[in-house]
Amino acid sequence: MSRTTIALLSALEAAVAALIGIGVALVPLLIVWAVHYGLAVDVSVFFRAAADGWLLGHGVDLVARLDDVTAARIGLPGAGDPFPITIALLGFALLTVVAGRRIGRRSAAGGHSITGAASAVVVTAAIGTVVGLAASTGAARVSFWQSLLLPAFVMAIGVVLGAVLETLREADNGDLAGGWVRERVADLPADLVAAARQATRIGAGTAFAVLAVAGVVVAVLIALDYATIAGLSQALGSGVDGGLLLFVGELAFLPNFVIWVASWMLGPGFAIGAGTTIAPGGTVVGQIPGLPLLGALPAEAPVLGVLWLLVPVVSGFAGAWLVLRADPLAARREPWWRGVAVGAGAALVAAAVLGLLAWWSGGAVGPGRLAVVGPDGWSVALVAAATVGIGAIVGAVTARMQQPSSAEAPAATTSRLDLGR
Repeated sequence: MSRTTIALLSALEAAVAALIGIGVALVPLLIVWAVHYGLAVDVSVFFRAAADGWLLGHGVDLVARLDDVTAARIGLPGAGDPFPITIALLGFALLTVVAGRRIGRRSAAGGHSITGAASAVVVTAAIGTVVGLAASTGAARVSFWQSLLLPAFVMAIGVVLGAVLETLREADNGDLAGGWVRERVADLPADLVAAARQATRIGAGTAFAVLAVAGVVVAVLIALDYATIAGLSQALGSGVDGGLLLFVGELAFLPNFVIWVASWMLGPGFAIGAGTTIAPGGTVVGQIPGLPLLGALPAEAPVLGVLWLLVPVVSGFAGAWLVLRADPLAARREPWWRGVAVGAGAALVAAAVLGLLAWWSGGAVGPGRLAVVGPDGWSVALVAAATVGIGAIVGAVTARMQQPSSAEAPAATTSRLDLGR
């Protein structure tokens, strides 16, 4: 494809991705407007609410202020004062990353990854700016600069990920940026590049294995506590229209919940308000937000909950063993400390992925004590580095010990040649 075609397609898909994200929030809001309010309220209020939800999903901070009646009903100290909402509803960000990945792969396959990336990022930045200006009102205001930069940054993550994956899958796609990167990498020591690649595969694979297990745990919790979740939803008295809006909000929050459960499995856990802790070592919960999905949270710490720490350890071990066993010739000529270095590098990669996701999944959701919600990113990163590092280093050393020695390799080769005669 030509450069112009890739630029236009990337811009179009970025715009469609943004409109889909805003539409996901807008459709249930319009149903509430039609059913609950009978079309009597200014519809622009609901458009601004959908825009605020989409921006929040990309990490844009929102400063809100409740009216006097709502603040008195909540009863929290400082509820009537302006307060920040900084938690990102990561379901919206996930949609943007998936769209960006498609754009990056197509652009790299067409040989113009930089053009496609620039087009998608610029369009997303423009949409974020327009949405941010339209969403700011007296009751809720967003940062102009965050609206400009953060949605575009999320799109850039997806685009870069897609372009890198396509370059690794198809090296000779004619992409200039990919070719330049491969040339720079070729100038580096081969052993260093191989070790970095192995550490990245092991660390990223282990991090996403932990998240996958956390996703399964979330599904089991929802299934086991479905009656509690349904009861909380009915207690809100939201009706069919409000229930649909609540369901969409919970879907947008679901990636956050999975990351919180992963943080719980690692040990640090997470908070639902200042002074609360939900962790394997102990659970202290006060008044929590009225989100029915939070009804799946355990009321107390489970017995032997510390055994969940085996998940990152076993995942790191399995990842290192599988990756290093796949290259037996390299394992024969590697010194013993190289496996330790690869395992340590994998621990750093896993810690960076899980720590950043934990940090991004939390924030403030309301006034007062609700300003502290979610896991602590630094704690999650440190525990992930320790547990994944132990498993990956042991797995790397085990893989090397199970390989035949370099002295045995020529004999094995000779025997195969003899059999072929």
